[in-house]
Amino acid sequence: MKNKQVKFLKQLLETPSATGTEIAVAELVRERLAGTADEIQTDVMGSVHARLSGTGVAPSLMLSAHMDEIGLMVTYISDEGFLSVASLGGVDAAILPGMRVDVHTASGTLRGIVGRKPIHLIEPDERKTVTPLSSLVIDLGMKPKRVKKLVSVGDPITFGVGFERFGDDMAVSKCFDDKCGVWIACRVMEKLALAGRAPGDFIAVATTQEEIGTRGAMTSAHAVNPDVALAFDVTHATDYPGIDKTKYGKIVCGAGPVIARGPNINPVVFERLVAAAEAEGVPYQLEAEPSVTGTDARAIQVTRGGIPTGLVSVPLRYMHTPTEVVCLRDLEATVRLI
Repeated sequence: MKNKQVKFLKQLLETPSATGTEIAVAELVRERLAGTADEIQTDVMGSVHARLSGTGVAPSLMLSAHMDEIGLMVTYISDEGFLSVASLGGVDAAILPGMRVDVHTASGTLRGIVGRKPIHLIEPDERKTVTPLSSLVIDLGMKPKRVKKLVSVGDPITFGVGFERFGDDMAVSKCFDDKCGVWIACRVMEKLALAGRAPGDFIAVATTQEEIGTRGAMTSAHAVNPDVALAFDVTHATDYPGIDKTKYGKIVCGAGPVIARGPNINPVVFERLVAAAEAEGVPYQLEAEPSVTGTDARAIQVTRGGIPTGLVSVPLRYMHTPTEVVCLRDLEATVRLI
C-alpha cells in the first residue's frame, strides 16, 4: 500500500467517531471525494452519500460502509471527579482496566485512564471475575471542580490508541471496524473515476450508527434506492488460537476479501462477486451467514421493496478491542474486487 493511502487510512482511524458523533470523519470523507464525486450529500442522520454518475444506462450500485466506532459515554461524575460510563456499542468490560481513553468534551479532548483496584487489593475470589463496566471509573487526573466544569453527562469516549504497522504487511489500530471500509469505499470511487467510470451510477455511502443497529444504513438505503447494493464490513478472522473453525469457518488474514453467502445475501449478487474475483485473479474466501448479518446488509436488503444485496468483508483479529488487526493486502484486494 502506497504511503499516501496509508496516511489517509491512518487519518480515518485516528479521527474519533463514537456512535452518534461521526461528524469529523464525515468531513474527511467529503474532503477526500470532493474532487472525484459528481455529487455529495449528507443526510439528517449524518451519513455521507457520494455519487459518481455512470456512462450509460445500467444498474446503480451502492457501496455501504459505516463510519462509527464503539466507545463509552459519561453517565455520572462523582464528587471526587471520577467518571462513570456506559457502553456505546459492543464494548467488552474485560479489556478496559488500565486503558487510556479520550474523553471528548465541548472544550476539547481530555486524556483519561480506566481505573481499577490493583491486583494486590483485590480479594482472591474477586480476581476470578471480570469487573463489570458499572464498577469501572475513568480518572482524568484533575481536581473534581475542574472535571465538573469541563465534562458533561453524555460526552463520548473513545480508545486512546492509534494506527501502527507491524509484522508482514499487518496493521493494528482501534476501529478498523469499519473505518477500513470507509477507506475502501473512497478508493473504489477514485479508481472507478480514473478508469473512466462504471456504466451505471456508483454511490459510496459512509453510514452512521451501525454499532447500535445499522440505523444509518436504513435511512441511506431508503434515500439512495440503488438497484444493487454491497455492504462492506469486517469479519472474524479465525487464524489464531482458541477459535473453533468448525463453528466459525476458516477465515485467514492475508488470504483476501471474504464473500458472504446466506439468506441476507442475494444469490445473484453473490455469484457475480465470486465470478469477478475469479476472472480478475483476486484471492477470496467464503463465509456462511445462516441468519441476518450484524452489518449494514441486514437493513439494506429489506429496504423499500427489497434491494439485491451482497456483503464483502476483510478478516479482522480481535474485533471490538483497541488492538484490531488486519492485513493491508486484504484491503487492496477488496478494492480490486469491488
